[in-house]
Amino acid sequence: MDAVTLALSTPTAVATAIVAFLAGIAGTTVLVLGRAAAKKRTFQEDLQRQIDGAKKEAENIIKSAQLDAAAETIKKREEFTREANQTRSELREAESRLGKREDLLERQAESLQQKERGLEKQGAEVERRLQSLAEKDRQVSTLMAQQKNQLLKITAMNEEEARNLLLKRLEDECEHDMSALIQRKVDEANEAAEEKSRHIISAAIQRYAAEQTCEATVSTVEIPNDDMKGRIIGREGRNIRAFEKATGVDVIVDDTPGMIVVSGFSPVRREVARLSMERLIQDGRIHPSRIEELVAQVRKEVNHKVLQIGKDVAVETNIRGLNNKILSMLGALNFRTSYGQNVLRHSVEVAFLAQVMADELGLDGTLARRAGLLHDIGKAIDHEVEGSHSAIGANYLKRFGESPVVLNAVEGHHGDVPPDNPYTPLVAAADAISASRPGARRETLERYIKRLETLEEIANSFKGVEGAYAIQAGREIRVIVDAKQVDDENAMKIARDIANKVENEMTYPGEIQVTLLREVRCIEYAK
Repeated sequence: MDAVTLALSTPTAVATAIVAFLAGIAGTTVLVLGRAAAKKRTFQEDLQRQIDGAKKEAENIIKSAQLDAAAETIKKREEFTREANQTRSELREAESRLGKREDLLERQAESLQQKERGLEKQGAEVERRLQSLAEKDRQVSTLMAQQKNQLLKITAMNEEEARNLLLKRLEDECEHDMSALIQRKVDEANEAAEEKSRHIISAAIQRYAAEQTCEATVSTVEIPNDDMKGRIIGREGRNIRAFEKATGVDVIVDDTPGMIVVSGFSPVRREVARLSMERLIQDGRIHPSRIEELVAQVRKEVNHKVLQIGKDVAVETNIRGLNNKILSMLGALNFRTSYGQNVLRHSVEVAFLAQVMADELGLDGTLARRAGLLHDIGKAIDHEVEGSHSAIGANYLKRFGESPVVLNAVEGHHGDVPPDNPYTPLVAAADAISASRPGARRETLERYIKRLETLEEIANSFKGVEGAYAIQAGREIRVIVDAKQVDDENAMKIARDIANKVENEMTYPGEIQVTLLREVRCIEYAK
């Protein structure tokens, strides 16, 4: 340290140190400047390369944009061409439609012109006919005046008598024309309705097939021997009186061997009496107290059986919501017959027939089936209440809130009241079908003969009828008229009037055919 300090203390040494220092600085500066220049050149080269790359990329972008623009231009041109073609096609179609419409309008115009010409011709023809009719009217007036004068001269009638004769003649002519018009309208209506009604009724009959419902209901009780009759009567008749009082029926004990007869208006009471009598005979203990006890027991069983029958029928016909009292009434119909036909089975048959016809007509089949099942329910109590069974049934069902449609069908199925819905005539038709099919009903000989006599009397009551004969068990009435008094048109009117009178005055199952015969016989002899 001392040596360095000593060396620096001399001027030469100081100058030398300064020069060396400056030289070092200069060298360092040159070195730094060289490095800076090298970095500058490197930077300029990198910058030039980036500029060249940017130019190339810009050129690529420009080329890509030009290609995209060209593609877009081509696409737009194709879309424009397609839209233009579509527009041209639509224009051609519109032009074609307009052409067709113009052709149609031209044809319609021609057709209208032809119709106008036809109307003009028809108008001219009508005018000509009017003139002809006016001329004929004048001629008729002239002829009538001439005939009037001739009649007055020939018959020596006064004007009043001639007027009456003329009015009578006009009345006969008008009646003749009216009969012809009525017959033509009736034929047209029959042709339109017969086919449809036949289809519906035949479909209903084919779709519902039931077994024969005709059955015998004889309330008789077999006894083992005639000694049992004395026991049934009892001492001084006390047993039979007790039995009749407990059951409400009449017991007929006569000389008929091996049987006694139970008679009564109520079918349920008659059934109770029959079963009670059979059990008394089997038990052997026949005295008033035992009779009352056994009748009460049987009545309870029968009432339960009646209700169960009603429930079974409701299940069979799929009718819901019926009160137990209504079901009991339905069950009671099982012991009631009409012309030998079981009323309950008849009601079930009517229910299904009415439903089938309602379904064919697009109506409510369930409602029709309900009305058909209940239509004869009044027959269960018609022996206890005054009035027709239809009115009795409607009043009875009204207490249980049945619908007005069902009430009208029940009350009007025999025409007692006018129908206010389409279900009433359906029930009436089903009732007639069920009652009139072969084997469904029978009637007594006296009633049958009376019906035939009444039928012939009605036919013979008309003017011009020479004879009337009921045939086919009363299903048809043949009427023979005088050909001199009745012409063809009046014959049809008489046949229709006979049918209407039969409908209004008689009660019969099914329908009755009225056949009117008018025959002209010309007889001459060659001598």
